[in-house]
Amino acid sequence: MKILLTGKNGQLGFELQRALAPLGAVVAVDSAECDLSNEKALRQLLSETEPDVIVNAAAYTAVDKAEAQPEVAQAVNARAPAIMGEFAKAHGAIVVHYSTDYVFGGEGDQPHTESDPTGPLNAYGQSKLDGESALAAAVPEHLIMRTSWVVGAKGHNFARTMLDLAQSRDELKVVSDQWGAPTSAALLADLTAMLLRDATRDRQHFPFGLYHVTASGATNWCDYARFVIEHARREGVALKALPENVLAIPSEAYPTAARRPKNSRLDCSHFESTFGLKLPGWQAGLTHILQQIV
Repeated sequence: MKILLTGKNGQLGFELQRALAPLGAVVAVDSAECDLSNEKALRQLLSETEPDVIVNAAAYTAVDKAEAQPEVAQAVNARAPAIMGEFAKAHGAIVVHYSTDYVFGGEGDQPHTESDPTGPLNAYGQSKLDGESALAAAVPEHLIMRTSWVVGAKGHNFARTMLDLAQSRDELKVVSDQWGAPTSAALLADLTAMLLRDATRDRQHFPFGLYHVTASGATNWCDYARFVIEHARREGVALKALPENVLAIPSEAYPTAARRPKNSRLDCSHFESTFGLKLPGWQAGLTHILQQIV
């Protein structure tokens, strides 16, 4: 089996290279090797690779910048998945694609289900929603996993930022009214490999479709920051800001170009019941990552 993996240098892509390796020959590319906003380059890559499985871990994730560059976000996050789906349909391939909690407007305080109405608040969220729709329309054998707050041992992420700031500042102010589940890139990668193993063994009966996949539980960005800094304190890291120096602020006190949903909780019960799994709590995955980067 030949697997084409995009976004190899991202948090998720890095872990997917490890997780997918036992399944077959993995051809992994980054944006320098194939710019997904370039349709010709993407089509050429697909033609030359002729994959049996496409795992699309690449995305335009600059949420605030997307407000000024919506056409680039659309090209990478919506048009590229459509092209992958068209290729997969024509060549009998499977496509795995990752989406985001940002497809929702973030109303209420209950976890969103797959069937809940969407309503992105920003250009990034709209581009990811459009990508879901385009892929689903192009090929039935797709696996779309909506996730949230991805964090990994490699690459830039919120945890690393908080660690850096806590070592250089006496006090941090962090938004406390946006809720979600920090989700380990390694967890997503391992689940992807498991599902692909099942899908390629029995494609006819595999339940392709859209699933919410995050770690269980929920927290807010402020408490997330305190968790990270407390771990660093226990490990003996020299810190200027301790957990008690992380101050909670409302979203309105930290204006950004793109609005963020306040409720990013995703209901993963459909995924758990379909595949007979119990997703771990966010604390376990985050602790494992912090043990690697602290």
